[in-house]
Amino acid sequence: MSRSTRTILVLLFSLVVASVASFVVYRQVQAIPVREVEVRSYPVAVAAKALPMGTLLSATDVKLVSWPQSSPVPGAFSTVESVVNRGLLAGVVENEPLTPTKVADAQAGAGLAPTIPPGMRAVSVKVDEVVGVAGFAVPGARVDLVVALTQQDQNVSRVVVTNVLVLTAGTKYDQDAARDGRPVPATVVTLVVTPEDAERISLAASVGRITLALRNPLDIEPTATRGMRLASLMGAADPPPPSTVPAPRRSIAPPPVKAPAPPAPPAIYSVETIRAAKRTSEVVK
Repeated sequence: MSRSTRTILVLLFSLVVASVASFVVYRQVQAIPVREVEVRSYPVAVAAKALPMGTLLSATDVKLVSWPQSSPVPGAFSTVESVVNRGLLAGVVENEPLTPTKVADAQAGAGLAPTIPPGMRAVSVKVDEVVGVAGFAVPGARVDLVVALTQQDQNVSRVVVTNVLVLTAGTKYDQDAARDGRPVPATVVTLVVTPEDAERISLAASVGRITLALRNPLDIEPTATRGMRLASLMGAADPPPPSTVPAPRRSIAPPPVKAPAPPAPPAIYSVETIRAAKRTSEVVK
């Protein structure tokens, strides 16, 4: 038997032994019984499907799942009845646990009203593609309100309300588009403001044109500006150049002419005559 033949036989024998050994090990592993480890859990109410904000929850919108007790959900509901007929304060996705921060009180009802925080008000502002920052004033965004108006025959613009939360933008269909980060071509934007800011916005909308200024949500500093007037926008006018025409000279009145003195009266002569002891005097002109 040649050397090459012996080498081939050794390789084939090794391959057969390895295959038989692998098959035996595989069968032994398959024969090992499956050991189940029990994990302590408790029921948690979760959303059965994706639901938008303001939805009135029904029994078909909620389901119970087993949640590990090692990672509990703070404030989670353990029964379906505890969340039925309550409105959603925020949109949820499928299998997301329902908590008191996302579900309104039982007496609050559904819709937009339960989503308004206590002490705040919801004000709607009419917008267009320009006023609404090209549709990027979506729910959850922060904006400033700038009003432009005419005051005392001068065009003026100024920030009247700052760092306002956008509650909704447009219709329910528009809200679904906003979740994907797409712009919302809405005609109405609803803002969450204080009662005093609600008065400012109402007055600004009645006397001028409102524009929304989108801001970074991490920028929480209030906007403090002095406003802008048309004269300041265009710059102050330059003073007129000095005139080359000489200024008119002041006229000097001539000195007053003295009237000629009246002629002197004719001289008066007195003639004195002495006659003996008698003395007389006569005036001669």
